[in-house]
Amino acid sequence: MSDNYRFLHTMLRVGDLDKSVAFYTQLLGMKELRRREVPDGKYTLSFVGYADESTGAGVIELTYNWGVDKYELGTGFGHVAIGMPDVYGTCDKLRAAGAKVTREPGPVKFGTTVIAFVEDPDGYKIELVQRA
Repeated sequence: MSDNYRFLHTMLRVGDLDKSVAFYTQLLGMKELRRREVPDGKYTLSFVGYADESTGAGVIELTYNWGVDKYELGTGFGHVAIGMPDVYGTCDKLRAAGAKVTREPGPVKFGTTVIAFVEDPDGYKIELVQRA
């Protein structure tokens, strides 16, 4: 069964689509894979990621509902995790661009994996995980 199933995307509602797309593309190195305006539904979708879902990669669907500039994040959502080779350098770049680093880079408690946490423009938590 698992051969026919795969993770496609995580959807996040955002208050400023262009600002959010810039965060994920310019600061985290993703690409805007596609954008779709839905005038009848009064929303716009932007899919960002490191590769298209057709490659087996998961992506983030940024959903902008026209006229809504802020959402309550709720308590059920945890975070999106992104693997990268240099968490320290990425945090420096993010901080310099005005992003909020909420957990400085360093090893996880009781472990050796280097992680950090940053918030996107809407306050969603992004875990940065150092990968070789």
